[in-house]
Amino acid sequence: MAKKERKKSEPKGPPAWMVTMGDMNNLLMCFFIILMGEETIATADDFKMIINSFRGNLGVMSGGSSISKGNLADMGHNMMALPSTEQNKALGKKLAKAQEAFKAEIQAKYISIREDERGLIISLASDFFFEPGSAALKEEMFPVLAKVANIIRNVPNFIRIEGHTDNRPVSPSMIRDGFRTNWYLSSARSLAVLQHLVDEESVDPKQVSSAAYGEFRPIEDNGTPEGRAYNRRVDIVILKEKYLEKSKDKRVQRPLPDEEFDWR
Repeated sequence: MAKKERKKSEPKGPPAWMVTMGDMNNLLMCFFIILMGEETIATADDFKMIINSFRGNLGVMSGGSSISKGNLADMGHNMMALPSTEQNKALGKKLAKAQEAFKAEIQAKYISIREDERGLIISLASDFFFEPGSAALKEEMFPVLAKVANIIRNVPNFIRIEGHTDNRPVSPSMIRDGFRTNWYLSSARSLAVLQHLVDEESVDPKQVSSAAYGEFRPIEDNGTPEGRAYNRRVDIVILKEKYLEKSKDKRVQRPLPDEEFDWR
């Protein structure tokens, strides 16, 4: 009799530990499908996009001349491109407009657009904007600079204009013209762009600054003609999370932000 009573009291179905084990296995399977599935998640960037959508902490843009790479590249930005603050949201909207505004110039390789830890970078190819060894802007490039100015005027961010060269030494004629080193040439070119934007396109001079890096921050290999051409550039950097404070008071409300950044 005792044995019969014990059988009646035993619960039906699998042991409780098997249910917990099954749940854990299902969760692990879903995780690895998301992580490794080729059809749903093609790259690590896609995985980051999904994770960020749950975090609610959206990062900044990534990509090359099309502003960002990924499944949403045709839109000019992806989930990782959406800014995290209200002011950056306004900037994000301008990015899509900039992508469309510079479509012809990007195809013609006058301009490229990319992003790094500094912010959005509109990169002007020096070979199109300047004569070789010169800091005088070509007049035919003025309409392109007008488009750049229109972007700058419609964002509150500080703008840093950076001059870069390739690693070839300056020529004797360049030295006679006052460009003793590539530092001088890159500085003169960044200042020429800045001065044109301020004087001819009414960009707020309090919003812009100039920097020169010479040959020391290449983005391509200087060992090839193509790489050197990419390195000869003027970068117009729309600095993220640094803004020009508007006020009726004409005095400077605060010092300009620290312009340097972690180059690692």
